Amino acid sequence: MANTYTQLFIQFVFAVQNRRCSIKLNWEDDLYKYINGIILKNGHKLYCINGMPDHIHILVSMNPTQSPSDLMYHVKRSSSMWINKHKLTKVHFSWQDGFGAFSLGKAQLQEKIRYIENQKEHHKVVSFREEYVRFLEEYDIQYDERYIFKPLDENE
Repeated sequence: MANTYTQLFIQFVFAVQNRRCSIKLNWEDDLYKYINGIILKNGHKLYCINGMPDHIHILVSMNPTQSPSDLMYHVKRSSSMWINKHKLTKVHFSWQDGFGAFSLGKAQLQEKIRYIENQKEHHKVVSFREEYVRFLEEYDIQYDERYIFKPLDENE
């Protein structure tokens, strides 16, 4: 698109189906590299990716030719297929329905990158649910409690 100039930074957050702790340390870097490939193939730039066994944060500079929903469809679908093809989990792997998408300006990039890079330390004191609700409230997003991640049942 000639004469179209954009700067669209979006932090995506999404969880493993049923918040199962399925992403293992021994293959998470390969998963992140695979997701980066999907993002690049769709014409975007990955700034940062990190997460926990039950969820992922991705910071992307978006190309305006694709919607965030369409990108997340490809990321989640392709990465689920990759995980299942390589039998990286004992049971069928899938991501939750939906995702969080939070926009930010260039001035916020370095702080957000540090935040994403420090996920494992951060989640020693803050649960994923607390973190997610804080994002929703910080961005003044109305939400329905029924669709917010519930704490994991200890028997899961």
